[in-house]
Order: sequence, then structure tokens, then C-alpha cells
Amino acid sequence: MNVSADVAVIGGGLGGCAAALAAAGRGLRVVLTEATDQVGGQVTSQLVSALDEHPDVETFPGTATYGAFRDAVRTASGGQLNPGEGWVSRLCFEPAVGRRVLETLLDQAGVRVLTGIASAAVTLTAGSLRKVTFTDGTVVEASLFCDATELGDLLPLAGAPWVTGSEGPVFGEEHALAQPDPLAMQACTWSFVVEHVPGATFEPVRRPGSYHRWADRFAFDVPGWDGRTHRFRMFVDGPDGRPPFWSYRRLSHDPDVALINWVSNDYADASLVHEPERARRESREQSLSFLHWLQTQAPHDDGSGAGFRSLRLAPAVAGTADGLAAFPYVRESRRLRTAGPVRGTDLAPVPGRARAKAMPDAVGVAQYHIDFHPRVGHPDTVYAATAPFQIPMRALIADRPVNLLAAAKNLAATQVAAAAYRVHSAEWSVGEAAGTLAAYCAARGLTPATVLDQPGHRLAVQRALVVGGAAIAWTTDIPPSDPLFPAAQLLTAAGGLAGERRERLEVCPEDLAGDRDRATLHAAGERLAAGPLRPPNVATATGRTTWRDLTAAYAEKLGLTHPGGTT
Repeated sequence: MNVSADVAVIGGGLGGCAAALAAAGRGLRVVLTEATDQVGGQVTSQLVSALDEHPDVETFPGTATYGAFRDAVRTASGGQLNPGEGWVSRLCFEPAVGRRVLETLLDQAGVRVLTGIASAAVTLTAGSLRKVTFTDGTVVEASLFCDATELGDLLPLAGAPWVTGSEGPVFGEEHALAQPDPLAMQACTWSFVVEHVPGATFEPVRRPGSYHRWADRFAFDVPGWDGRTHRFRMFVDGPDGRPPFWSYRRLSHDPDVALINWVSNDYADASLVHEPERARRESREQSLSFLHWLQTQAPHDDGSGAGFRSLRLAPAVAGTADGLAAFPYVRESRRLRTAGPVRGTDLAPVPGRARAKAMPDAVGVAQYHIDFHPRVGHPDTVYAATAPFQIPMRALIADRPVNLLAAAKNLAATQVAAAAYRVHSAEWSVGEAAGTLAAYCAARGLTPATVLDQPGHRLAVQRALVVGGAAIAWTTDIPPSDPLFPAAQLLTAAGGLAGERRERLEVCPEDLAGDRDRATLHAAGERLAAGPLRPPNVATATGRTTWRDLTAAYAEKLGLTHPGGTT
């Protein structure tokens, strides 16, 4: 079968879905392929439907489409804000719900979805990727390609420079390894879902032959991010007052099921990139061993015995025959190798400022700690603070082929920075940015590098993103639904904040605009206009000019519009 499209998105995880929706929403023909039997990646085939997100996600979701996805999940779950009430996240839900929501969104957008096929070969012409051939013989031809695979599978096939593991000290990052180590990739986890049936006694899963290899890793007590041991119990609060293990990633109450993705089944003996067969086999064995421990050896909350025979695998909830994930949970992918990757230092808190280093080519925002689980050969963990940061356009663009973009965890970032970009909401934002850039290029016959290098084109892509409700800067009290959103985003990304507005994520648009605000907004306006700009006349009924008034005046002068009105 031959398939032709304007934009081909290879990989149907959250980044791939977001990329496909973004490109299709701009009127292009889009095909989305996925190696497993379902789209959704982290929230479906990997079973991690307890979302890792930033604290402001409810009012500032990063992109309007990610917010719509979250809203649709809640609607499909009967209107519950957090269906499973798992304490790790504001939104924990059954994987099947996420799958149905994503399939509906893709269908409504007119995206052609092909599942159960993996990329096998490519056709290159004059430095451009023209076709991808899949394992079933399907050939996809497109003008622009987005690699949204879980492990960056298209990068080596297409001849794109890529890297894995740690770059070592070359970028001056505090949490990098002392020496380069390409094998030192983050642990994967073969997640599984179990049901708790009070009063029942189920037969434990068969004890794997390798059980003894993992047994000393099994515990409710885990090393904490603060250097202390965090002590948990199964169904009750732990001795330190920490909530129960069971409700950590609880997905629903009826049936009472929980996702098991814990330190004890983090697998870091081999990587999915370098030893895929071994990593898959052994990570499954480790997870089954952990389940056997939970059913037979885990200490009772009252200290009276061991083993919870009321637990059983939940295939119906997992969507698989055995209750284990269809694919391991991936924390680290191949990454684009470029001369200027995003570094961990780019995400670091800046004294006197609420945001991380400003990125003029920003095409998205994200926020999460630098979160290292054990790496192959390096068991130590890291949980280091970042400031709310951005996604630069340059991190999405491969040096070659000229029409290939990263759309998931494979963006051009060091291992340290990638440890913060890897979570659900960030992957969605990366994908939406890549899909928007791909659509812009395909519609105009441009390469992504050309768009990056030419300020007018770069600004046009940024404008397309913010008009569509995707943030490129942190303005948490101006959500995508606010008519001021596009102008506030573009002016903020261009350096339009001064004084206290730089020190907090809230812009406080109803507060008065001072002289520093006027000067800073004007300088940002001139950057957007790429030349001198006459200050706008702002007339208000009260004679007092707020930041909103002033920003709206620049919006009108610069022609920045919002789908719901003029700003």
C-alpha cells in the first residue's frame, strides 16, 4: 500500500498525536503511523495514564489542545476531576479512556491512522527524506516527516545525527556524569495494572526464575528526593504520614485498580536502544517478580503477616491479554545531535526571575524537575529543580535530512535537559510545535532550517502557535481562552516583561503599567515589527493604563489577532 501525505508523523504517542492534530488542523493531509496496536504511547500502550504535569496545568495547560484532551478524559470518565484519585497526579484514569479520546480527536481532525506497523527503511533524495517503508510493506511519502517514535527509531534510518546516554562534562551541567557514556540511558519500566478485591484470595503469579536477581530491590520504602528514606505502607498512610502505596497511581475505584510503576520495577540493566530484546525480556521478568513479591512477601500494614493475595492482574483495564503493558514505559530516547542542544543550565532557576533562560525561538513551554531514575551502569537518582522553561524551535530540527523534525522525547537536548522534557505535557507541547512547523513548511515548500534562520518565518510559526492556543512563554494568569493571549505570548517571548512581572509567572494584566513596562513592551514590539514602531495611543475611560490596555494597543498595532476577537 502506498500512502501520500503532506506531513507524515511516525510514532503515535502523545507527541505524535499532538503533531498530527496540529498539522491536520491547518488543513494539510496527515498520516500518523504507530508500531503498536494503539495510539497514545505513555497513556495507553505503556499504561502510564497518571499524568506527570506542572503545578499550573489546570489553568495554563501549555496548549489548548492538551487542555482539551484532559477535559475530554474527564468527561469520558463521568465528569470526575481525578477518576482514580491517585496522589501522584491531578488526573489518573483508565488507559482505555485515553485511547478513545485520542482516537476521536484524530478522527475528527481527518488524520489517517495506521497502527501495527514500524518503520523499516527510508528513501532519501538530495538530502531530503522522501519515503518511509514499513514492516508490512506500506510506503508513506510526504513533504515533511516528524519522528515521534518512542525511541527515536527514524533517526538512524534517515541518517540523522543522534546521541544516547550522557554527554559527560562537556556542557558544564551539574548533574551530568563525570565521563561520556552513551549506554547510560534511563531505566525503563514494564508497567502493569492490578485489581484489589477485598476478601478474595487469588493464586499468585508464577514466580519467575530470575526472581532472586531482583528480590533485594523490592520494598515499599524508597530513597526520597530530599535524601531521606520515604516510608510507605500498602493501604494506609506510612509511619511518616505519607499516603498509601496503593493510591499512588490508582486509576479507578470500580474496579479498584492501580498502575504499578514504582522504583522496584525500574529496569536499568540494559537499554531498549542498545539491547532491546534483553531489556524487554528482563524488564518484564522484573515486573512479574515485583508482582509476585506484592502477592506473597510484601509486609502487611499491621505487621501481622506478608503478601496481598487480594491482588490480581487486570487484563481488561490494561487492554492486554496478561495485564502487563503492551510496551515498556520509556524515559529516554535517542536524541537529535546538534551543535547547540538545550542544556540543563538553560532550565535552571535564575536569581530574581520566575522563568528559566529566555529562548527567542521558543515554540512551546514545559515544566518539570530534572528527574533521573537509575541509568544503565549508574544507579544514583536525581531530582533537581528547574524554573518553568521553553521549547526552542532549533531543538526540533535535524541537521539532516532537511525535512525531518523531532516530535517527542527525541528533541535536541542533553541527557540532563531531556530528563525534564520527557513527561506527558512536555511531550505533547513538543509534538504540537513540530506539527505546526511541519505544516508551515509543507504549505510553503520551505525547510525547517530556513524558517529558523529567517525571523519573519520564525515569527509566523510562533504566531500560528499562539493563535491556536499554544503557549511559547509563561503567563499563567492569561490562559488560551483570554483574547489577550496571542499578544501577551508574543510580546513576553520577545522580552516584554519588566520589574515584578519578571519575578513571578503571573503577569497581573489588570495592574497599572509603569514606565518600565511601557519601555519594555515597546522594545518587544519593535523586535516583533523588525523595525522602529511608533508608540500606540492608549485612551481609557479612567485615564489609567493597565498592562492589558497597553498590550492590547500593541496587539492592534502589530495586527495580532485571536480566534475569539481582536487583541
